[in-house]
Amino acid sequence: NSQQMLGYQARKSEGIYDSIYHRIVVMDDGESQFFLVSTDICLISPSEYDRVKEKVEKEFGISGDQFWWSVTHTHSAPEVGPPGLPEVFLGNRYEHQYNREYSDFVADELLAGIREARAAMKPAGIGVGWGYSRANINRRARDVEGNTRLGMNPDGPVDRRIGVLKLKDQQTGKPIAQIANYAIHGTVMSGENLLISGDAPGVVSEYVEKKTGAPLLFINGAAGNIAPIYSVYPSPGAGHLFEVKQRLGNRILEALDEVVEEDEIKFGFGSLIVETPRKNDLGWTEDLKNYTRKSGSGEDHVLLPVRFLKLNDRIGIWSAPLELFCEISNNIRDRSPFPYTFYFGYTNGWLGYMLTEKQSEYAGYQPMVSPFTPAAEKHLTEAVSSYFDGELLKK
Repeated sequence: NSQQMLGYQARKSEGIYDSIYHRIVVMDDGESQFFLVSTDICLISPSEYDRVKEKVEKEFGISGDQFWWSVTHTHSAPEVGPPGLPEVFLGNRYEHQYNREYSDFVADELLAGIREARAAMKPAGIGVGWGYSRANINRRARDVEGNTRLGMNPDGPVDRRIGVLKLKDQQTGKPIAQIANYAIHGTVMSGENLLISGDAPGVVSEYVEKKTGAPLLFINGAAGNIAPIYSVYPSPGAGHLFEVKQRLGNRILEALDEVVEEDEIKFGFGSLIVETPRKNDLGWTEDLKNYTRKSGSGEDHVLLPVRFLKLNDRIGIWSAPLELFCEISNNIRDRSPFPYTFYFGYTNGWLGYMLTEKQSEYAGYQPMVSPFTPAAEKHLTEAVSSYFDGELLKK
């Protein structure tokens, strides 16, 4: 059936270019389990994550810290759940009601996928590594007058590292599942495209899967100011969508071939709430009532949930429901005591763009719609960096 598509203006799908999926990894260290889901959609509200999390907790007996739902941020997939924050600044885009039946279908399929993954668990080893790809570019274009808008900025900050994890069958050595973490908008195709597609993340995942025979979970990074080098074209062909197989897919394959094997894995889970002021001129919705509060002085604050996963003492992963500017995650990675520090963006919901303090000085789409003040960069950076420093001291 035709669906309302999320990303760009309100529009309905007219067909399918490539299939979209839940890709799921279930890991067990002998004491606790971790569920990671990567879904080929654009965004979900934190309230939709909370709704599905309750179902996961009830059926599988795990805590929320052990269930991360990440989305790839393709702009060519159906809406899922209530609009959340975008309704505040794009109210005229959401004059329709969201499709509850389709959202329930997405949730039911996610639960079914977790059941299937748990039933298929087998003894496995894990490897970790880095790769590099020039498939992305800064998208904060600026003219000589200092005006900033969405475009291409080859001189702007970027993050071209690929973080990879590889799970291998202990008996056969064959890959069971793979995870690739890279920052890139799912916007090879523009709002003119009316075909459902996983866009660049989905095409890359399918390509790597065909080459390796194992699922690839694509986890987007800090892509708030990062676009694909071919961006907002009217069709897959015009946007050179097939070329991401070479520019990113092959780079992921190279990184997976060079992973460093880890010894026996032990999980460490954690979470914290980063409380930071909310902009005065941006409203809020009832849907997000659990993600804001008034301070003692009457100031509105955002309550930003951040989750952590530690794998032994070399791998530190953090996630947030953010469209983060890459300078922030780059800085946190550089400061981290963990040699493999990954940021999983667009995870467990979406609470908007978080810019650097410097970038907040320039006009443009992102600062206009961000709920955060320029102070948020420091609040998030210090909270996450302090957490990682503290975790290392627990050795």
